Amino acid sequence: MYRFLLTPRWWGINLFVVLAIPFCVFMGTWQLGRFEDRVQSHEQAEKAPDPSNRAAKPLDALLPVDKVTSGRPAIATGTYADQFLVPGRKLDDRQGFYVLNMLRTDSGKALPVVRGWLPGSATDARVPAAPKGEVTVTGDLQASENTHSDGVNVRGGLPSGQVGMISAATLVNLVPYDVYDAWVTLPEAEAGGTGGAMKPVPAAAPEGSGLDLKAFQNLGYTGEWFVFAAFVLFMWFRLVRREAEAERDIALGLVPEEAAADPAGETLDAAEGAPKDAPEDPSSPDYDVASTPVR
Repeated sequence: MYRFLLTPRWWGINLFVVLAIPFCVFMGTWQLGRFEDRVQSHEQAEKAPDPSNRAAKPLDALLPVDKVTSGRPAIATGTYADQFLVPGRKLDDRQGFYVLNMLRTDSGKALPVVRGWLPGSATDARVPAAPKGEVTVTGDLQASENTHSDGVNVRGGLPSGQVGMISAATLVNLVPYDVYDAWVTLPEAEAGGTGGAMKPVPAAAPEGSGLDLKAFQNLGYTGEWFVFAAFVLFMWFRLVRREAEAERDIALGLVPEEAAADPAGETLDAAEGAPKDAPEDPSSPDYDVASTPVR
């Protein structure tokens, strides 16, 4: 009864099923692994001590920024140079902007330093001046932002002196010197009162270390892949069952083989093909050459 599974048409169907189901299971398992990794990272981050409470280290000793060094206090010495405003940043549910200064170090590279946050619009804003001369800053280390970071403006078209993303790839096009692929945020107002009107910007948790929307997206994708694998298997069984039932009906004589070969049933009978009183075929033996009935 199941010999039809060896026909060329069914070989193609069987091959698709054999390849599709393991692929769906693999993708579902991979997405589940991504979700479990995020859960584990979240648990480790909760158990680990606050990075900002750990001893400060020189900037170069903490680079490149990863989940371990993100949020660690970094020390850098240099002179403040170019200043930029980063609009569209919220703090305590209030709209405002960051004040970002480039700290040129002895190595020639500059470290982006977020000196603080101010409410309101960045356009024509009055910003406290940065300290003059050589300064030593200690700020919480952060990785460069990307298009998925909170508050980032990727639309462009900002006025001169403003940037939408704190990233070395963006800043290096605005200044004539190299930029560290990291930035720091000052945990306190600057000494001397020059930044007293600004609020410190708290360090953000490293990307991928918490149970954010992406983590639950991974869990949703896991379910989708496993459901699709089950759907493929269900449809294969359904097709096999229908084909087996058709073969059985033919074997029992319930369905003529001709009808089985033409499942649409598009056959013409006397009722469908022509009127009942239509003349018979002229080539019939009951007709003479002149196509008149033989009496």
